Amino acid sequence: MTRLLGVWLGAVMGAGCGQPPVESGDQARLGAPLRAAQSARLAGSETRSLALRPNGIVWGTDFNSNSTPVPELIGAVAVADGEAHSLALRYDGTVWSWGSNGYGALGDGTLIDSAVPVRAQGLDGVVAVAAGSFYSLAVRYDGTVWAWGYNAYGQLGDGTTNERFVPVRVQGLDGVVAVAANYSHSLALRSDGSVWAWGDNSRGQLGDGTTSSRSVPVPVPWLNGGVVAVAAGVSHSLAVRSDGSAWAWGANYRGQLGDGTTSSRSVPGRVQGLSGVVAVGAGFNHSLAVSSDGTAWAWGDNSYGQLGVGGATSYSTTALPSSLY
Repeated sequence: MTRLLGVWLGAVMGAGCGQPPVESGDQARLGAPLRAAQSARLAGSETRSLALRPNGIVWGTDFNSNSTPVPELIGAVAVADGEAHSLALRYDGTVWSWGSNGYGALGDGTLIDSAVPVRAQGLDGVVAVAAGSFYSLAVRYDGTVWAWGYNAYGQLGDGTTNERFVPVRVQGLDGVVAVAANYSHSLALRSDGSVWAWGDNSRGQLGDGTTSSRSVPVPVPWLNGGVVAVAAGVSHSLAVRSDGSAWAWGANYRGQLGDGTTSSRSVPGRVQGLSGVVAVGAGFNHSLAVSSDGTAWAWGDNSYGQLGVGGATSYSTTALPSSLY
């Protein structure tokens, strides 16, 4: 499932810009926001990974670790990976997708799976993308958010729980600069530093103080603005504030909120022992952060060694430094 892990890894590791050699009229019109989206150069799910090379070619690695270039796709500047489908944003602001289309996650107006990228209908001027479980999100240069695919929990944010086979606008949002999606809830970060959430809220992952699911975006009020980055786990959420603090809310069965407990919470709480945070990522039941000195931190479930701290602990309720050198 898509996490913002790919986004922050690409940014922190300083991957190449991936711009085409000649800037098109569309790209010039989109300007800096589109170029900013190019940091989303790595993405992964339970069964595969995506990597975007500096030449705009996307490579995919499947469950058997076979790596091949994605066919019929050039000029990509960002990628995202859902549970069973993948997205690529091209330099011209169009969105292309491939994989499972059982709920319309590819956005091409059909329910036909595709092994090659197909274009999401009616979308241009896109500057960022995210993929959840059989659904997709896109941010346009005008700050609006568009969504399509599975919608049983209202994760498309259009005020319904109807599946959408082509992109529809998320209600009541503008000025959005980033989005995050995972299993069945969505997050948006606005230019004023506020965070908005919609979709499944059974574990408090929307952060509005309730466990009621929402089919339209609601604000996460306890953050008081100043947020610069967000990430969505399967049933928890993360945010980074401009002061370098990290905040988390939602499910906490394996300590993925990093507050020293395993108690779930429906409002944001500060991740303990972290400062100077510049980016975060969220997985199934674990969380990641990068601090300004380049140190990687991890907390939550470690059943498969996903914290990168060795096998000494099955989970951690507080952030631990990962063994990255």
